[in-house]
Amino acid sequence: MKYLIVGLGNIGEEYAQTRHNIGFDVLDHFAKVHEVSFKEERYGAVTQIKHKGRILILLKPNTYMNLSGKAINYWLQKEKILPSQLLVIVDDLALPFGTLRLKEKGGDAGHNGLKSIQSTLGSANYPRLRFGIGNEFSKGQQIDFVLGKWSDEELKLLAEKFEPCAEIIKGFATIGIALTMNHFNKK
Repeated sequence: MKYLIVGLGNIGEEYAQTRHNIGFDVLDHFAKVHEVSFKEERYGAVTQIKHKGRILILLKPNTYMNLSGKAINYWLQKEKILPSQLLVIVDDLALPFGTLRLKEKGGDAGHNGLKSIQSTLGSANYPRLRFGIGNEFSKGQQIDFVLGKWSDEELKLLAEKFEPCAEIIKGFATIGIALTMNHFNKK
């Protein structure tokens, strides 16, 4: 069985280590732990991991955030993967920094990457792992905050969240979303 695991972010050095790129960072960690490398392919950087009889296709779209749906739709079609076997890893302002929430479906909450996916797939019924980035910004400063670099303090704490993300990804592909949500969303 195949799963498409997508980390949302923007390509380019100016976006590296920014809050909006947490999806890329989670997948980079996951690939490193499994000793695989990403290769540039159509619409993104891609690699595969085999875990307990499952094939996890990791995708970091190169379409920029606002066109993430185009890359995801292409890879779902190419690999013949259902939206229920898609997991999108996304930054979330509504959650405190470092909070992880696995959801079966949901709205876009104003997130341009999720808007693109929902528009392209014609549905919001796809799983996502929401990674809380907090909302410590002044009125009118949301874009600067989201596209801003992590603070040194945040970077130290961030590293501790990558392993739980990896466990959520593996749980999603092996025991399913319901059991994985029950286990991790309580923490």
